Amino acid sequence: QVQLVESGGGLVQAGGSLRLSCAASGRTFSSYAMGWFRQAPGKEREFVAAISRSGSNTYIADSVKGRFTISRDNAKNTVYLQMNTLKPEDTAVYSCAAHFTPYPEVAVTTPFGYEYWGQGTQVTVSS
Repeated sequence: QVQLVESGGGLVQAGGSLRLSCAASGRTFSSYAMGWFRQAPGKEREFVAAISRSGSNTYIADSVKGRFTISRDNAKNTVYLQMNTLKPEDTAVYSCAAHFTPYPEVAVTTPFGYEYWGQGTQVTVSS
């Protein structure tokens, strides 16, 4: 089992940047593919980014491609979401998720593929 805690959210002006972090408990972080999702009020949960256990495979949603990047540091049990050129439509609660997999190159883009979720961190982008 793994517990996830997000941090780094906040209020930022349009065009600004934030880096979200997701710290995982336990000693088997490298056994999990990781993902970031977001949910705005009144909207469905939306895939943002995913990364494989090894970090060699990443997927970025079209809506944030070219502005967001995902990375991980298995030695620090942490996955990151670097968000640049933020827009008001990026405003949402951002949550990280973990999927246990024996395959180092697997990355998961659907929320139904994840077993563990963090509580989320609010990101608000003002215009």
